[in-house]
Amino acid sequence: MFPLYNAAVWLVAALLRLPAVFNHKIRLFLHGRKEVWSYLSSYRDAEKDLIWMHTASLGEFEQGLPVLERLRAEYPDTQLLVTFFSPSGYEVKKDRLPGYGVCYLPLDTPANARRFLKLARPRLALFVKYEVWPNFFRELQAAGVPILMLSARFKPGQAYFRWYGGLLKQALDRVARFYVQDQASALLLEQHGLTRFTVSGDTRFDRVSEIRQRDNSLAFMDTFKGDRTCLVAGSTWPEDMEVILPLVRELAAVPGHCFVVAPHKTDPRTIGKLMQQFQGLAVLYSQHGQSDLREFPVLIVDTIGLLTKIYSYADLAYVGGGFATGLHNTLEPAVFGIPVLVGPNYRGFPEAEALVAAGGLCPIRGQEAFSDLARSWFADPALRARLGGINRRFTEESTGASRLIMEGIRTFL
Repeated sequence: MFPLYNAAVWLVAALLRLPAVFNHKIRLFLHGRKEVWSYLSSYRDAEKDLIWMHTASLGEFEQGLPVLERLRAEYPDTQLLVTFFSPSGYEVKKDRLPGYGVCYLPLDTPANARRFLKLARPRLALFVKYEVWPNFFRELQAAGVPILMLSARFKPGQAYFRWYGGLLKQALDRVARFYVQDQASALLLEQHGLTRFTVSGDTRFDRVSEIRQRDNSLAFMDTFKGDRTCLVAGSTWPEDMEVILPLVRELAAVPGHCFVVAPHKTDPRTIGKLMQQFQGLAVLYSQHGQSDLREFPVLIVDTIGLLTKIYSYADLAYVGGGFATGLHNTLEPAVFGIPVLVGPNYRGFPEAEALVAAGGLCPIRGQEAFSDLARSWFADPALRARLGGINRRFTEESTGASRLIMEGIRTFL
């Protein structure tokens, strides 16, 4: 199986060179990996231990961050290395994590895995959620480096448990400990002979709890919101905008309402289309120093990294992706004690399913349903407080995963 897998990895790497000529993200994916070796050589301090955490992208990084921060506090003399698979994670965080090493994960070939481990020399390897790389796992085990999987969640249809997934199942066999989100994942592992697990819960609850407790003040939001009731639509896609635009245009003319739209993509084409759709009602975040924000009912956030703080100003929220590629993080607004609207495709996201069952997260199937529900929430502060209270209690009661994981990590160090 390994020869076929390795041939496939090399083939993908070769085939990516052509679209890289036209696609900026693919160019970043390939070019960034050429710099890994020199980066590791300069970053690595031979006098210190190193703990390595690998995450696929930005969402998984946020999931692993509570554990990273506990590690930094408890082991201040240990180097912490974070690797990303995707440019959308690495490019955001490469210059924003002082005190951590940050680089791409090289493609999963035997030579890359051996070279990476020779340079990094990790004492412990942490892989977040779904990240399973057969060559890296094999070389880690050969080097005697324990592998832990954090906030993992398994489902019967995944390749690890199918007839064609033997290589991935072998990789799972090399894991020293699984820290899984739920009992269903633990049961599935047990059914396949993998008994080294702990049901720890989801570290994202710890992360959003930390976000709520920090200073979330933003001067531009203080000015923009003022005493208006604010709906924040976060991580939106074009399909989401078709649903929310009619109500935003309607209520934008009514004093006392304001809206923030933070699209998932912030490229010039996406932002330009949004500005056209709002027909003079909106101002860009990038222009807030040149405009009086109080004159506009709509603020479009044309940058990344601000959404979690902006949610702290919301009286109600809409989280995008439920009409498009997949629902985004509903915990980020829920932790601030506000009601949240989402599209219909929320199943398969356990935190969203639980919030829907509790009543603080409301799925809608189209524009009319969105408008009716949002109007009722705008008009009724007591209703917003009751539904938001459900969300806040749920997030508060679900914390603690990173503490359990740290208890386990100590046994491997």
